[in-house]
Amino acid sequence: MKVRHLRGVIFDMDGVIVDSHPVHRKAWRMFFQTLGREVPESELDFILDGRKRSDILRHFLGHCPDEELEEFGRSKDYIFRQMELDVTPIPGVVHIVRQLHRGGVSLALATSAGRSRARSTLIELGLLDCFPVIVTGEDVLLGKPDAAIYRLACNRLGIEPWDLLAVEDAISGIRAAVGAGLRCLGVASHESPENLAAAGAIHVVRDFESVSLHDLECILLGCDPAALDAAATSCS
Repeated sequence: MKVRHLRGVIFDMDGVIVDSHPVHRKAWRMFFQTLGREVPESELDFILDGRKRSDILRHFLGHCPDEELEEFGRSKDYIFRQMELDVTPIPGVVHIVRQLHRGGVSLALATSAGRSRARSTLIELGLLDCFPVIVTGEDVLLGKPDAAIYRLACNRLGIEPWDLLAVEDAISGIRAAVGAGLRCLGVASHESPENLAAAGAIHVVRDFESVSLHDLECILLGCDPAALDAAATSCS
């Protein structure tokens, strides 16, 4: 496989573009309480791993008819929307997305969330125009860690995986991206850098405050941006 240059970046949404995990965790806890169920905090970690809503429901509730899953999903989403004002962007993400867009880098969103929330989130941040391709959990049969969502995003961008970089915060998301042939930048917004690297991330950051287009080019090529900058300085 020949790595050329960065032509596009595929972003996950929750935990990558918006710091929504604490609100999702609270919303899921409240939803389960409406069913008379108390789910231990440790088990709630499952909801942060980039899964589709239907997969989360089946994990906790077992087999349910599709109609019941839809009803449960709407109930949880209603609870989430009541708290959505508490969701904030990951530091630096708006700047890097706009920098990539201005630089002619193609952008896509690959999120397990539904299309309505994905679009409303991008609109709220003023980033909808930066993402010509939006792939959601509604577009694929199997969710992350299956690679289908990333394969579909690559196809819709019309770019080969080795010219693309994925940005993920969850182990299942990284495995999905790697399974589709992409290199992946990990964002340690809730998962440890060690776990993200073990899942396949080739570089890990806390947020995007110090990330540039140059850095992402380096990461795609498998180079440490700091090491390249230090080498350039020593040669000057």
